[in-house]
Amino acid sequence: MNLGRYVRRTAGHHPDAEALVCGPVRLTYAELDDQSDRLAAALRRLGLDRGDRVATLAANRAELVVTEAALYKAGLTRAPINARLGTGEVNQLLTESDAQVLLTDAAHLEAARAAVPGTGVKSVLGYDGPSDLGPGYAETLAATAAEPVEVDCSETDIAVLHFTSGSTGRLKAAIQTYGNRLALLRKSVMSPATRIGPGDRQILAGPVTHASGMPLLGIFFAGGCAVVLPRWDAEEFLATIQRERATHAFVVPTMVNTVLALPTARDYDVSSLRQLIYGAAPMSPARIRAAWELFGPVLSQGFGCGETTSGVLFLSTEDHRRAIEDGDEELLLSCGRPLAEAEVRIVDERGTPVADGEIGEIAVRGPDVVPGYYNAQDLTAESFRDGWFHTGDLARRRSDGYVFIVDRKKDMIISGGFNIYAVEVESVLHQHPDVYEAAVVGVPDEQWGEAVKAVVVPRAGAVLDEAEVVDFCAERLARMKKPRSVDVVDALPHNPNGKIDRRAIRERYWTGVERRVH
Repeated sequence: MNLGRYVRRTAGHHPDAEALVCGPVRLTYAELDDQSDRLAAALRRLGLDRGDRVATLAANRAELVVTEAALYKAGLTRAPINARLGTGEVNQLLTESDAQVLLTDAAHLEAARAAVPGTGVKSVLGYDGPSDLGPGYAETLAATAAEPVEVDCSETDIAVLHFTSGSTGRLKAAIQTYGNRLALLRKSVMSPATRIGPGDRQILAGPVTHASGMPLLGIFFAGGCAVVLPRWDAEEFLATIQRERATHAFVVPTMVNTVLALPTARDYDVSSLRQLIYGAAPMSPARIRAAWELFGPVLSQGFGCGETTSGVLFLSTEDHRRAIEDGDEELLLSCGRPLAEAEVRIVDERGTPVADGEIGEIAVRGPDVVPGYYNAQDLTAESFRDGWFHTGDLARRRSDGYVFIVDRKKDMIISGGFNIYAVEVESVLHQHPDVYEAAVVGVPDEQWGEAVKAVVVPRAGAVLDEAEVVDFCAERLARMKKPRSVDVVDALPHNPNGKIDRRAIRERYWTGVERRVH
């Protein structure tokens, strides 16, 4: 098998159709096929063979997408490094991935210069031109003849080492095989709710090295166009929908929040949009309704992770319509039902399915679930048991199959012997008209062990009264679940993937405490 052949096939069918737009760069399928062939051939001439590792360290740009297609063609393993990581973490990932080649941009050249020594990296290609570390990307492609490259791979070969920190902060690499990536392609095109067609244009708003890049192969398989934002800007997102007549988009809830806060949001024509998928974090029902009002009946939600090679639960646009227009309001709290080939269970500590309505851990099995973590047997044994990946997300299942996440297992607060789920309290806080963003953590309490702490960011121009916020929650939650205290801050910390970093927030309150609950 070779996943790069789908780019070549579409290029044969529609050579002049646009395949990729990123900033000023526009590539047709013929150009994407040609450039990825040249890069694949150049990497093989550097001595790389099937399964060898190639790392990337760059912000969103067209060359990152070309690189992904080239690595598929050459049967190589991609090790994408989040462009927001520090030098020490970059060095760690280069070392742990066994990368032999690094492709980087000018903005990360100094980080590369500091991180490469001591690793197995032998060649550095500069996306923005040659440097003292190695040759330039464009110069390398120009000096390499275009010749079809199509290395035959096994389904068990490693396609991507997907680095993720999860809730522990410890960087680990999920082993996404070529078989996992083929399953990703199947689920991208087999469902009418997620399928991209020829000529459709999907905006990818986040880092394409990670979750936002998951749709790329499906787009190219179908003959659509990937519209990659070089960086996130709410107004530019709306302008891009209007300018490119985008039909699909993938965003995270934080991005939706920034769009909804724009006073000029309704000045843009977003009528071309047929689907706006949000995921990677929960979004409050109030924000979902506001987004439905702004964008129209186009919302859908996906739940998944690097270990499941993208989404395994899906809340469709029709599900959103039922919730908003037909009165099944609880659905807005759901992350959906199993998608495509994934099997999803809610299980207890022994791995036994719990009854509908009871809280357990989400476990997933299927061809898109990775075999484990790279060079991490203990972590693999902890999370992968009896063929099931245990996600660490606590949830309940409704009798009609909809899954409702209540918290991360390690984010659960235990106060006075009661289990309190941070997500449940946060969903109430997001209903407050003056709350822009909120996080809930457990903080030390001599009497109860932990107490519920709300850390909130007010909407622009609003003033939050801490006592009033507590009272607001008390009217909507059981007494033991309401926040015992509220801190109003200017901003919340986010991890490199854009999610609120509860671990960093919690750390502020537990520093110096001898005995920790978590």
